[in-house]
Amino acid sequence: MESDCVATMTTKPKPIVAANWKCNGTQQSIRELLGHFNAAVIPPNVDCVLAPASLHLFPVQAALTNRAFRVAAQNAIAKSGAFTGEVSLELLKDAGVKLVILGHSERRQYYGETNEVVADKTRAAIDAGFQVILCCGETLKEREEGRTAAVVIGQLAAVAAKFNKPEMWSSVVIAYEPVWAIGTGKVASPDQAQEVHVVIRAWFTSIAGPEAAAAMRILYGGSVTAANAVSLYSQRDVNGFLVGGASLKPEFIDIIRAAGSS
Repeated sequence: MESDCVATMTTKPKPIVAANWKCNGTQQSIRELLGHFNAAVIPPNVDCVLAPASLHLFPVQAALTNRAFRVAAQNAIAKSGAFTGEVSLELLKDAGVKLVILGHSERRQYYGETNEVVADKTRAAIDAGFQVILCCGETLKEREEGRTAAVVIGQLAAVAAKFNKPEMWSSVVIAYEPVWAIGTGKVASPDQAQEVHVVIRAWFTSIAGPEAAAAMRILYGGSVTAANAVSLYSQRDVNGFLVGGASLKPEFIDIIRAAGSS
């Protein structure tokens, strides 16, 4: 399936490469990793994001001197108050964090976040002035049943139903992460990644128009490494990466450079 906005995509939008550290890291390992990142020369045409565990947000912000990087939260809830163990958008904003990852498959799988929950959180984050990295993706069973497009578009359509104007999407970056490739060592081939990214961009064209669709940044996530980043980013509709395990290593810089090489 070819995207209707191909004609407008003479150049790619500025790529984003985001590190999702999940529930990993010690103060010592983070200091060592930030030493590498602070010293790195980052291509100026790449937006770089680090999403540490909530406990490490302040230490990372304090130690991060390379201004090419921004800090993001891995999750948030809409309201502050009697919600033990949670981190709200209000608390994040007070801490100077204005970027959040929402809808990750691990939140959906382990904590029961439905499409509706993710959509409500995304709308609340946009209303609060946040930028959102919005995750979507299918399980292996759903892929084998031929339901990849239906699942992914269903996840995104739930969010679209909460937006009252297309301009709200300008604060969203979409991250396609096939669940079967997250942390498994399996990775979608460049062609497989491109196929789903085209589906997403074609759907987005239908709701927001070709100009907005051409500008929408769609990231790939799922066992991204320095070894496969170049071939993945070479695909026309891949606009960067959401990186898990490899982002906890110095090789994350090589992944960033792969997105900045074109």
